[in-house]
Amino acid sequence: MRNLDITTLRSFVAVADHGGVTRAAGFLHLTQSAVSMQLKRLEELLGLDLLDRSGRTIALTASGEQLLAYARRMVAMNDEVIGRLTDQAFEGELVLGVPHDILYPAVPQVLQRFNAAYPRMKVQLISSNTSALKAQFSRGECDLILTTESDETAESETLAVRPLCWTGAQNGSAWRARPLRVAFGRACVFRPKAISALDRAGIDWDMVLDTDSDRSIEATVSADLAVNVMIEGTEPPHLEPIAHGGSLPALPAQRINLYCGGAGGEPLERLAELARDAFRHVAVPLQANQWNAA
Repeated sequence: MRNLDITTLRSFVAVADHGGVTRAAGFLHLTQSAVSMQLKRLEELLGLDLLDRSGRTIALTASGEQLLAYARRMVAMNDEVIGRLTDQAFEGELVLGVPHDILYPAVPQVLQRFNAAYPRMKVQLISSNTSALKAQFSRGECDLILTTESDETAESETLAVRPLCWTGAQNGSAWRARPLRVAFGRACVFRPKAISALDRAGIDWDMVLDTDSDRSIEATVSADLAVNVMIEGTEPPHLEPIAHGGSLPALPAQRINLYCGGAGGEPLERLAELARDAFRHVAVPLQANQWNAA
């Protein structure tokens, strides 16, 4: 009888989720050699190659892809059992505010891990624009918020600095049209940066959608009727960065900042720690099931 080890499976999932052995090691607070050894033991136990190391990047083999689905479920079940049986000390609610455009892929992972650690704590997730979230935080209506801003403030902590990118439909062609059709939210902080960049580049543009609905923007862009701007690595699955080859102007980098209140005690500190891990260690996703060897 062969038994799979949860710690080893957790390392395997971390490599898949965080873009390579080095980043996974940082996320798990382990050495790179320890994670590599765990992956080797897992392959030896199963008698299978889980990672294709033949190229400059690492890709999951067919067996690795099949194992990943099981590994996620087993790790999640382990964490749920431990959480529910051993940590019943904390009850209550925390309010987390996050801009719509950086919800994925990090925030669901944060919520899942927090629930495993504090199963009797409720996290109310609020999705809004940065300006509204900062106003709510200043009024004490949110315990912790994430924002997208150009600079760090005295009250904030920068978790990541990532470039903005032009985003469109998968295999879309809307970015080739002139005037360029764009879709933005009225309160979007990326909007003036994008418009300014287009004006400096002398590219005519047409605002085909001016709305308060992020879902309407996604629907319009995914239909290849317009383009939008997002932080690189936060695109939903039905959109993709535009490989325009210089036909569209370069865009500036944007900070993902964290604001944390001081009245939430240990659970709030843990929620903030999980957010830091998610945005500092998660690599910008590459194409399906491929990661940097580092």
